[in-house]
Amino acid sequence: MPLVVFETPAAPPLGVSAPDGGRLVDVCDERSACIPFSCRSASCGTCRIEVLEGAELLDPPRDDEVDVLEIFGDDPSRRRLACQVRFRGGEGVLRVRPCDD
Repeated sequence: MPLVVFETPAAPPLGVSAPDGGRLVDVCDERSACIPFSCRSASCGTCRIEVLEGAELLDPPRDDEVDVLEIFGDDPSRRRLACQVRFRGGEGVLRVRPCDD
């Protein structure tokens, strides 16, 4: 089970266990994480996050997610849409923070 650490300059880091095969959006909802959401369907980019550590714990982005990230000029290996992220599973730490640009 991965540990997700949400980082933000406004608060101390929040660490949360995530279920194997689960979705990051569900973890955010359950723990009131600092990630903003709007559409939840890979169309607006509101929930863009920077992956600081642990990208290998995530399923690769699907085409619709990549399309939105490209609009913002984001590299899908470093930035993701939190509404689309699914955990592959296994042990490790995923550190993320909301994009500030």
